[in-house]
Amino acid sequence: MLEKYFIAKKKLYPQKAIGKFRNLKSRLNFLFLAIYCLTPFLRFDRENTAPNQAVLIDIVNSKAYFFFIEIWAQEVFYLAGILILSAVALFFITSLFGRVWCGYACFQTVWTDIFIAVERFFQGDRNDRILLDRKKSFKKYFLKFLTHLTWIFISILTGFFFVSYFNDSIILLNKIINLQFTEISLKIYGWIFGIAGMTYIMAGFAREHVCTYMCPYARFQSAMFDDNTLIVSYDQKRGEPRDKLKHGETFENRGHCIDCKQCVVVCPTGIDIRNGLQMECIACGLCIDACDTVMEKIGLPKGLIRYDTLAHLNDPIPQKKFRFLQPRTFYYSFILILVSGLMLYSLIKKPQIETTFSQERNPLFITLSDGSIRNVYNLKIINKTHQAKNFKISLSKPDFGNLKIVNHDENNITIPAETALDLRTMVSFSANELQQINKAETLIEIEINETNNQKNSQEKIIVSGIFISE
Repeated sequence: MLEKYFIAKKKLYPQKAIGKFRNLKSRLNFLFLAIYCLTPFLRFDRENTAPNQAVLIDIVNSKAYFFFIEIWAQEVFYLAGILILSAVALFFITSLFGRVWCGYACFQTVWTDIFIAVERFFQGDRNDRILLDRKKSFKKYFLKFLTHLTWIFISILTGFFFVSYFNDSIILLNKIINLQFTEISLKIYGWIFGIAGMTYIMAGFAREHVCTYMCPYARFQSAMFDDNTLIVSYDQKRGEPRDKLKHGETFENRGHCIDCKQCVVVCPTGIDIRNGLQMECIACGLCIDACDTVMEKIGLPKGLIRYDTLAHLNDPIPQKKFRFLQPRTFYYSFILILVSGLMLYSLIKKPQIETTFSQERNPLFITLSDGSIRNVYNLKIINKTHQAKNFKISLSKPDFGNLKIVNHDENNITIPAETALDLRTMVSFSANELQQINKAETLIEIEINETNNQKNSQEKIIVSGIFISE
C-alpha cells in the first residue's frame, strides 16, 4: 500500500577503492579504534583515595577523571566548555574543509567502514556480493552467518569498551576472563548489549541512512560552506560532455569523463558526485581515488574529481586556490584559544577546598531561655584533595558570640579525602552582645582555618551570612 507514496531505497554494495584517500581512511580507522579501545586501560597515579584509571566517568560517586583533571558534579560547567570547544572546532573544520569529520572521524563512518570490510572479507567485493544475494545456496547462508557473527562479536566488544569508561576496566576484564559473570552488575550487561545492539543495527543495516536521514549535521552543514570551502568537486569544464570511451577514440571535442560510474559504485552513500555537491556527500574522497585510478589507466591527468573550492572551479587561477589562512581562520582560532584559555585558567585556579554557607529559614531565629538569640546555618565543606584535611571553625566577625557545630567538640573538623561534609552550625549572641550589634540583621563572618596537626594555619577561608535577631 505504501509503495505508491514511497520508493524503496536500493541496497548499496560499495566497491573497494584503492588510492591515497582510502589508505588515509584505513589508517585513521585504526588510530581511532586504538584510542577508543585502549584509553580505558591507561593508568594514572592518584594515590590511594581515588581510582587510578586515567579516563573514568564515575557516575556512582558523581566524578569524572581525565588524567590530572578531576571534575565533580557541581563543576558541570566544564562540560559546557568542552561542548562549546567541540562545536566551534567542528564548525571551524567544516568551514575550511567541508564534511571531513563525517568522512574520516565520525563514529558511524568508522564502524560502518569496518562492517563493510568484514562483509567484503567473507562475501567478496561489490559484484560478488550482488551475485551472492541473488542466489539461494548453502554457501550464501554460511557466508552470511559468518559475516553477521563477526558483526555481533565486534558490536559486543564495542559495548564492552564503552562501559569500560564508566567502570574499572581492569577489574571488569578480569571478571570476564575468569568467567565470573555472576559478579557483574545487570546494569553493565544492559549497557554492553544495548550499545552492541545499536552498533549492529546502525553499522550493519542503517549505514548511509544515518548520514542521510538521521544525522542533523547533514541538514545544516551547508550553511557553513562558501566558495572558498574545500569540498569534493567534479570538474565539469574538463569532464563534460561525458561519453563512453571506445577503442581507438581520442578526447578531441569531448570531455574526459568516460561515464564509467566508478565514482558512484565506491561511494558509501550511493550518490553521483558529478551531479554537484549533495547533502549526502560525506567528503570521504573515495570517489577521487576511483576516478584517479581510471584516469591513470586511460592516460589522462588525475584530478577530474578532486578536493577543490567552487571559486577555483569557476575561475581556475592560482589566486582562487584553497588557502588555509582566511579571515575565518583567525576568528575561529581566537574563539578556540579564548575558550581553551579560560578553561585552562579555571582548572589551574580551581580551589581544592570549596564551601557553601546558607541559613535555615524555618525558623529564622530562636530565642533561648537566657534571652540569647540563635541562628542556625548549614555549612558544607568539600575536600577535593587526596588527603584528609583538618579544619578549625571560628566566628571572626563580630569577634564575640558563640559558635557551635552540632556533634563536634571544639569546632575541630576532620574531612576525609574526596569527601563533602554537611555541618549544622549554630551561632548565638547573648542579650548584652546583641546590644553591641544593635541591628535586626547583622553580617557575620565565619573563618575556616586548615590546620596541620592542630598547629599553624595553612589556608584560611571566610564565609559570610546574615544573623537575624528580630
